[in-house]
Amino acid sequence: MHDSNTKKAVILVSGGLDSASCLSIATEQGYDCYAVSFDYGQRSASELLAARKVTQAAGVQEHKFIKLEMGQLGGSALTDVDIAIPEEAADGIPVTYVPARNTVFLSYALAWAEVLEAQAIFIGVNAVDYSGYPDCRPEYIAAFQQVINLATKMSVEGGSVELRTPLIDLSKAEIIKTGSRLGVDYSITVSCYQADAKGRACGRCDSCRFRAQGFKDAGFDDPTSYQ
Repeated sequence: MHDSNTKKAVILVSGGLDSASCLSIATEQGYDCYAVSFDYGQRSASELLAARKVTQAAGVQEHKFIKLEMGQLGGSALTDVDIAIPEEAADGIPVTYVPARNTVFLSYALAWAEVLEAQAIFIGVNAVDYSGYPDCRPEYIAAFQQVINLATKMSVEGGSVELRTPLIDLSKAEIIKTGSRLGVDYSITVSCYQADAKGRACGRCDSCRFRAQGFKDAGFDDPTSYQ
């Protein structure tokens, strides 16, 4: 049994570097952590195996895997194998953007937070070293906080659920330094958009490039397993 006064938080855990770091920060801040991961039709299913390893290492209270059929909608290289993963930097929002993904994910996280009577939701979005996704911007997070304030029983009755984004203004190197200080084992994380079944990274996609540069800038050896 847990103390009813203990702070609870729902943490979105993808299995990648950022979400593992975010989970470690929530733990450090004294929250009882409840992790949620989504099988949404992404081409790299090995990230879900990584998510399980990350949450087991962190000792979360509970970890839910929720299956969504976003892949049926198409429109993203992450869910449609007929759209190639770009391996060179490009201008604009890349084809790896999954339409409305964070809105869908946060809606599920919010529903669980209400059930748990949690005080916070943590998501590892970043607006510095990222691919330019519109649902990673501070403006989006502020707007979703307004949704939380208007649409939840807890908020209407005088409580609150805070949407926490501790990584949003950090560079990838700063994220890695923070997570390393908190004991995150980045060798078990999978960030690659097209990792193989064993979780080995391609080393060429946007996510791999940001990750590799982050370890270099942080002055750490890159523990990533590459194909």
